[in-house]
Amino acid sequence: MWRAAARYFKSELLHCGGSRSRIAQVDLYALAQHRLLCSATAEVQTVDRLCGSSSDHIFSPDSSILSQLNTPLEDILDAALLGVVSRYDNRDYFRSLNPYRSAVFSSTAEPAEYIGYGDPYEGTEVDYDERGIEFFMSEHAGAAVEAKEMERKKGHNKLQELRQRQIINETEAWTNAEAQYEEFIAEMCRKKLAPNLPASQLLLLGWYEPLRDAIAEEQRAFSELEFRGERASYGPFLCQLPPSQLAVITMHCLLALVMSNEKMGYVKVIQAALHIGEAVEQEVLIRKLRIGKAKKNETKRKGITKDDGISTIESGKVELTTSPELPTQATGMQKLRKLRLWRSMLQKASGSDPWGPTIYAKVGSRLLELFMETAVIRVPSDDPHVDASFEPVFQHTNKKFVCTKSSTGFGVVECNPLVLEQIDKSVKYVIMPYMPMVSKPKHWKGFHDGGYLFLKSSIMRTHGSKEQYDIFKNTPRENMKKIFQALNVLGETGWRVNKPVLAVLEQIWKEGGRLANLVDAEDVLVPAKPETNNLDELKSWRREVGIVKRTNYERYSLRCDVELKLAVARKLVNEDAFYLPHNLDFRGRAYPMHPNLNHLGSDMCRGVLEFAKGRPLGETGLRWLKIHLANLYGGSISKLSFDARVAHVDTHMDDVFDSAENPMNGNRWWLKAEDPFQFLAACIDIRNAVKSGNPKTYNSFLPVHQDGSCNGLQHYAALGRDRIGAGTVNLLAGDVPADVYSAIADRVHRTIEKAALKNPEASKHAAIARVLLGQIDRKLVKQTIMTSVYGVTFVGARIQILNRLKERGIIQDGGELFKASVYAAKVTLDALGEGFREARCIMNWLSECAQIIAHSGNSVKWTTPLGLEVVQPYRNPSRHLVKTALQDLHIRSVDVDSPVLKTRQRSAFAPNFIHSLDSTHMMLTALASNQAGISFAGVHDSFWTHAGDVDVLNKLTREKFVELYSYPILENLLLGFQRRYADLTFPPVPERGVLDIREVLKAPYFFN
Repeated sequence: MWRAAARYFKSELLHCGGSRSRIAQVDLYALAQHRLLCSATAEVQTVDRLCGSSSDHIFSPDSSILSQLNTPLEDILDAALLGVVSRYDNRDYFRSLNPYRSAVFSSTAEPAEYIGYGDPYEGTEVDYDERGIEFFMSEHAGAAVEAKEMERKKGHNKLQELRQRQIINETEAWTNAEAQYEEFIAEMCRKKLAPNLPASQLLLLGWYEPLRDAIAEEQRAFSELEFRGERASYGPFLCQLPPSQLAVITMHCLLALVMSNEKMGYVKVIQAALHIGEAVEQEVLIRKLRIGKAKKNETKRKGITKDDGISTIESGKVELTTSPELPTQATGMQKLRKLRLWRSMLQKASGSDPWGPTIYAKVGSRLLELFMETAVIRVPSDDPHVDASFEPVFQHTNKKFVCTKSSTGFGVVECNPLVLEQIDKSVKYVIMPYMPMVSKPKHWKGFHDGGYLFLKSSIMRTHGSKEQYDIFKNTPRENMKKIFQALNVLGETGWRVNKPVLAVLEQIWKEGGRLANLVDAEDVLVPAKPETNNLDELKSWRREVGIVKRTNYERYSLRCDVELKLAVARKLVNEDAFYLPHNLDFRGRAYPMHPNLNHLGSDMCRGVLEFAKGRPLGETGLRWLKIHLANLYGGSISKLSFDARVAHVDTHMDDVFDSAENPMNGNRWWLKAEDPFQFLAACIDIRNAVKSGNPKTYNSFLPVHQDGSCNGLQHYAALGRDRIGAGTVNLLAGDVPADVYSAIADRVHRTIEKAALKNPEASKHAAIARVLLGQIDRKLVKQTIMTSVYGVTFVGARIQILNRLKERGIIQDGGELFKASVYAAKVTLDALGEGFREARCIMNWLSECAQIIAHSGNSVKWTTPLGLEVVQPYRNPSRHLVKTALQDLHIRSVDVDSPVLKTRQRSAFAPNFIHSLDSTHMMLTALASNQAGISFAGVHDSFWTHAGDVDVLNKLTREKFVELYSYPILENLLLGFQRRYADLTFPPVPERGVLDIREVLKAPYFFN
């Protein structure tokens, strides 16, 4: 029946005077132009399979593919129209789809009869288009409904399949790893030789079996009441998983910590024990959920009720209803105490309450101890007559960690250097439970309700602050509605791996790194000890060795980081889409829960990520791609006007094409960019758009960034209605973007230049000002200006400027360098105060309010404009001693009764308050973008969308900023303080300037 519809289109074209060969071109092109086949939907894929080609190319008018089709045109149109009718089953739409007579051939020939059957309207006055539509709609209305239902079911089945895969990823990661180890061991026993595995994986396999057996023996000893040390307290928890699974968790958790730790080769015992203990609890919860689901299904299948002896299952958790009685032979008081502890711990382990840090520490420490006792490495001997020896892989030692005022000793688990040489290669085999999701995250509905489907998820990273947790839990859900919605929008943004960029990254890494800001894959050679007794030479050698070792420590840490990120990218490279569930810090800033490969990461991470969903570039998309490319190049190019940035890229189009088509063997222009991997991705996208022949219809997947201009100062200027400050941070319209760093540097330069002209005998600053002449520039003051938003002190500013001056090496005398940094820091902070007078008053007022609250013994609390209750967690933590199998551990906890850290509460409030406002602006923009139907990703003060949607995002960004600052934010803050701390007196809100916040709507470089 679909052939009739195809013949209708063909006869219309023949009637208009077209030849059959020309029909093959015009018909498909017209369908594409009228959006019958312009999106990546089921009908496009159907036509792709029929034609054996990609829809990106087949519909271009000059396509050579059309002349090579092996499939009849009727079949192609049938497949196309099947999808069309399933979506557009109304005659008004079909009536608009027949442009051929007027738009294609402009023919006035008389209508011809339908090819292949008689024309039922032949010889009548009925409009030819109308009767074709009438015939089409009347014949195929039922098929349209059927096709629509089939498409709906197909989409539903796909979602269910992805959800099931995600459940398996979350719940069976450790089980699958355990099964793989057991399979390797069985193969080894069967063949009586080691399996053909990489050396790093053989290491893990060699550690697994002894550790598994040791854990099994520990469980046996507990079950037979052989109490030793702390076994009575950790035993019930250790027995909730099979030994094989505990062995896998212990090995992989410790390796992941060693590889991600900044210090080469060791990790604190308390950090490792807590991490392993929490991972064990997580797997126990998942195991209980799976058992509970199985029993529930069995109950339904057999029709058994709760009274028939099956344990009650609540919220997917199974209660363990049996526990052994106290043996009658236990007579000694020590034995009785152990047994009572054992019974209480068994009851706790059988319940559903969280284990808590104490249990984490006890369970994790015992597993660590067993791992260190069983894991060894074979060390070959240099002497062929001496057998190889075995050394422990991990050792328990003590190290001193230097703090600000003193050094403190900590127990650490240190890795054998021989293992450390191979450990970074084993990262691909390490289990990472919190991977990006292949299905959309669970919508947030509560503190622990959202994000991952089964893995433990918390909406806020409280870092143990019970005060913050209690306030969040007591906040009405209705007040959190927009917070939940914004996090859901961020989590539902689909991503995929940019395969061309990943291929280049892999090649560079395989060849030793060093390019594109990647770390060198090789260590620096340690210099040989000189054969001399000269103390100065030996001292110099030791200093050089220390520098080399620190460099190698840094390189090792960075190499592990690259390997972790690459391992994630390799696992996801063939996924059509993956998702990053988000949660909050205590200020309300959103972060992806997966820590490795996400868009908040380095240039390498951002370069290999792109949106999973493409969007046409439209009228302005190519222009924004070029602006984005110029921004990524950095330097002075990113400070030009938009038109100048586009012109700069236009003059380098040959370089763009060369970078895209020959990144490793061409002129490597992309390596000169500040963000080379993102720059390369943009070069490839621009090349593809230009080569498509019609950039407006080109589907781009690349995220384009719009970044705030020193966003913290933008918020301060808006709060204080500071018109002078607003001009320097692009809240006002301008022909070129303002640069606040250059503006402040100019102020500092003028002040120092004026001081240098004075007589040194009459002015104490004249001499040092002359030393600083020629040293004042944007780079010198940039860090101080950036951190001024975060409450940088005078001492902090002095250290920052001293470091910049030291890097230049012009001022050699140490005393003179110190004086110069003191004077430059003072002048820089004074210039900031002059340039942002109202903003500085706001900052001082915020700090003063925080000081009043802190001195009353309270934490500073406030409510963001979106309703999030924020508590500053800065209290003096209490410590309690936990005796573990490995060592005594001091676990920190922050209680409501702990004394507040007054200085920290005061100094941190102003920057934390500004962070809560920038997160509010980001969430408002995310919600508006979702309503507008455009993709959105946020990195605090950097908003991302498709190139073709940047104009829409820019409009929404400015509108939401104006909306945010149309509220009396400071007045509401003061009112909140007065209600919470009724017995305290606060200063009035400072006077503000004359800035009309609506001027931001016309500021082109506000976010750019």
